Amino acid sequence: MKIAFVTETFPPEINGVAMTFGVITRELARRHSVTVYRPTRTDLKTREKQTGINEVFLPGLPIPRYPELRLGFPAHSKLEKLWIENRPDLVHVATEGPLGASAITVARNLGIAVTSSFHTNFHTYTKHYGIGALKSVAIWWLRRVHNRTLATFTPTEELLKELHAEGFKNLAILSRGVDTTQFGTQRRSEELRQSWGAKPTDPVVVHVGRMAPEKNYPLLFKAYERMKDIAPNTIFVMVGDGPLKSQLAREFPSAVFTGFVSRDDLAKHYASADIYIHASLSETFGNVLTEAMASGLATVSFDYAATRKFVVNGKNGLCVDTDDSIGFIKASEQLVRDAGLRINMANEANASVKNQSWEKVISHFEEQLIEIVNNFYKKPANTIK
Repeated sequence: MKIAFVTETFPPEINGVAMTFGVITRELARRHSVTVYRPTRTDLKTREKQTGINEVFLPGLPIPRYPELRLGFPAHSKLEKLWIENRPDLVHVATEGPLGASAITVARNLGIAVTSSFHTNFHTYTKHYGIGALKSVAIWWLRRVHNRTLATFTPTEELLKELHAEGFKNLAILSRGVDTTQFGTQRRSEELRQSWGAKPTDPVVVHVGRMAPEKNYPLLFKAYERMKDIAPNTIFVMVGDGPLKSQLAREFPSAVFTGFVSRDDLAKHYASADIYIHASLSETFGNVLTEAMASGLATVSFDYAATRKFVVNGKNGLCVDTDDSIGFIKASEQLVRDAGLRINMANEANASVKNQSWEKVISHFEEQLIEIVNNFYKKPANTIK
C-alpha cells in the first residue's frame, strides 16, 4: 500500500505519540510505501533519516505555552495537490490539530480511505491550563474530527469505552509494544550514574516526560522529598523538557535535570536508574512505564492505562488507585526503603514485558488497515458518512 501518515509530532521529538509513530512507520515501511506529513522543525537535533520513509514538511508554529511542540497549519491545497499527483491508498491521521483535520477533509474529498488515532487526552488538559470551561468544546472538536474517519484507534480497551460513551464511533485498538533491543538492563552505565553523583549503592529515581502542568509534578516531587527523608542518598533524575522545566529546576535544585536527550541516550538513562515513579493521570497509555519496566526498574504508578495492563501490584511494580495520592507516596517510600523488594520487582518487570513486541502490535495494526482499505474501495466513496 501507499500510506500517508499525518502527524504534528514525530522523531526526533520525544513523547509518546512521536515514539509510537516513529516505530510504526519504520516497520510498515519495510513492506509498504510510507510518507510522513509533519510540521517543519529546524530547532531540534537532526537524526539519521529512517530508511524507506519519505518526509514532507509543512508550515506550523509553536503551541502557545508549549513551544516544544508544533501545531501544523491547515494544508488543504498543498495536500490536495500532492495526493492528486501521487495518490495514497490510505491516509492515517495521528493528531487532531488543524493539519490533521485538513488532511481528513482532503482525503474524503478525493475518495481516499482515511483513519485516525486517539493518543492524547487534550480535553482533560484544559483544566491544567486555566481553560477548564473549554473542555466541552475540546471534546466536541475531537469527536467531530475522529468521527469523519473510517476508524479511530485507541491504545487501551479502557479508553475505547470512555470514548464510546462520549459519542465516538468506529473505534478499534492499537496497543503499544516495547523495543526490548533498545530498552533493557544491558544499557546500564556506571559512568552515567557517576555523572549524576550516584555511588554504586545509592538509589536513583528517574522520571521521563514532558514537564507540563498536566503531568502532576507536585505529587511527583512530594514523593521524591519523602524518599529523600528516608534515604538521603537518593538521587532524582528528570529527563526531558517542557514549559515547567525552568521552574522545577529552581524549586528542586538537588534534582538532576538532563534536558532533551537522544533516543539512544534515553535508554541508558532508564537502565542506569533503580526506580521509576509516574504520577501522571493524563496519559492515554504511558509508553514511559513499559520502557522503564523493560529497562529493569521497579515502578510506582496509578492503576490505569499501561499500568492496568502490565503491572501486577506487589509482583512487578507497585500501583495505587487513581484517587490515592497518599498511597502513591507510601508506595514510593516502600521502594526506597526496601532494596530487596525493588530488585525483585525490577527483575519481574523486565521479564513481564519481554513478549510485548512491537512486531506483534504492528502486524495486527497492518492487518486492520488492509481490511479497512479493501472494504472501503469495494463501495463508492460518497457512501462514507
